[in-house]
Amino acid sequence: MNNPSSAYPILSKRIISLDALRGFTIAAMVIVNDPGSWNHVYAPLEHAEWNGFTLTDVIFPFFLFIIGVSIALAYSKRLEDNLPKKDIYKKIISRTIKIYLLGLFLWLWPDFDFGAIRWTGVLQRISVVFFVCALLYLNTNWKTQIKIAGVILVSYWIVMAYIPVPGIGTPDLAGPEKNWAHWLDSVLLPGVMWEKTWDPEGILSTLPAIVSGITGMLIGKLILTVKEENKKLVWLFFIGFAMLLAGGVWNWFFPINKNIWSSSYVLYSSGFATLGLAACILIVDIMGYTKWTQLGRVYGANAITAYVLAGMLTLVFYSSIFGGASLNDLFMDAMTGIGIDAKLASMMYAVIYMLIIYIPTYILYRKKIFIKV
Repeated sequence: MNNPSSAYPILSKRIISLDALRGFTIAAMVIVNDPGSWNHVYAPLEHAEWNGFTLTDVIFPFFLFIIGVSIALAYSKRLEDNLPKKDIYKKIISRTIKIYLLGLFLWLWPDFDFGAIRWTGVLQRISVVFFVCALLYLNTNWKTQIKIAGVILVSYWIVMAYIPVPGIGTPDLAGPEKNWAHWLDSVLLPGVMWEKTWDPEGILSTLPAIVSGITGMLIGKLILTVKEENKKLVWLFFIGFAMLLAGGVWNWFFPINKNIWSSSYVLYSSGFATLGLAACILIVDIMGYTKWTQLGRVYGANAITAYVLAGMLTLVFYSSIFGGASLNDLFMDAMTGIGIDAKLASMMYAVIYMLIIYIPTYILYRKKIFIKV
């Protein structure tokens, strides 16, 4: 818990812009993760089954991109203040471990069946990306970071599309089971996997996910370097569109695919994220419409808290702990009973759940309490 005047400069326009993007991303994730019924969900609120792209598929890479931007903004200040790298490394390691353990906690909650641990997951991947990107930022310049990102994306493409898989032969990207990501997970990944024999947050696909963080660091570097707001905005829109276009072209050869975090998916989603950040800077910093972004800023100021609350409170809102039907089932029955379309009712429940999570985060925001790991 930190005092905002010293550790979390909430009045900084740059932080407000980034908070808005982070918060809207968290709110979108809550809506996507918590429908009234998984049997009734609008197509854009579901992940693409395999190759392809939906609105939901931008949410996770947005997080990683924002982490990269945050690293550039935070650690550039630490370096300017000549803080000992040894102390910075300690905090990086500590934060990495805390985020990873939070991911395990949410998976185990509420039964705590340690015999069925999923070692990978959203927060687990975030912890790894944060750790690697923070070390890269502290020890390399932006040119080296571009080279590392390029090598990872091209190498990943070659491995996934052309190098024979043991026992299978030539990779087949038309389905999930004939590629190196699946093979490595099935051989090396312990514990429970999301897709039984492989995991979308698995071992090999974490490498291109790191590049999603690197793209954020590069954009953060640009934000720090270009001082004039209009010029900065032009660069962000240009780079965002360029990555979007490059990802779309690469899709012809290496399909956009969140499940394996394909190289084309990295560029495509990073392009969207850059355009999203540019839009937030335009609305908040240049046009001054801060009231319109309050939900995003409130969620963004306590992003981890909101994410953990959303995961934990499913025990109340999606289970029958009080006996009888669960709250979501009761809501769906009531709404469909008066003639509301099931998909609309399901989305309404998700939005209500998101607003319920907003309440405690708003209280923390008003009290200027920012819980950070």
